[in-house]
Amino acid sequence: MRLFIAIPMSGEMKDALGRMQRQMRDQRIAGRFTPPENLHLTLAFIGEYPNPDAVFLPRVKPFAIELDGFGSFGDLWWAGLKPCPPLRRYVLALRHALAYDNIPFDRKKFSPHITLLRGGVGVPALTVPRAEMVVDHVSLMRSDRGKRGMIYTELRASEPWDPAWDDG
Repeated sequence: MRLFIAIPMSGEMKDALGRMQRQMRDQRIAGRFTPPENLHLTLAFIGEYPNPDAVFLPRVKPFAIELDGFGSFGDLWWAGLKPCPPLRRYVLALRHALAYDNIPFDRKKFSPHITLLRGGVGVPALTVPRAEMVVDHVSLMRSDRGKRGMIYTELRASEPWDPAWDDG
């Protein structure tokens, strides 16, 4: 199974990301646009791994993420996020847990982005809409190739945070 851990996007965030994609289409930017149901923020890419039950998902103390900017990695265009220390701390804890459990994952530097388009031809001029969402869980996802592209399936979500754990 091809696995990754991600933050699924809220409806408001999907709407904002969809507006960015429409701006790209309106400018005749070509490529494979990420379908709304596949929009996510990857926290750790595990890749081929036979035992999803062995993957531990630390609980998420809720925090907010907010869209900010866009960019590209070659022909892949993405939406960026405002700097978010709680997100960085969570990713560090998640990757530490994966390493501790000997779960293989891609160890390249975490660069938070949400993929909008692959194989993009052209340089878009985008206005990034204001959009924010509260992250209160992460999901272990499976990735499968379908007839029309990738199909992402949530295998399970992290357990909810208990406010009684907060020390103020």
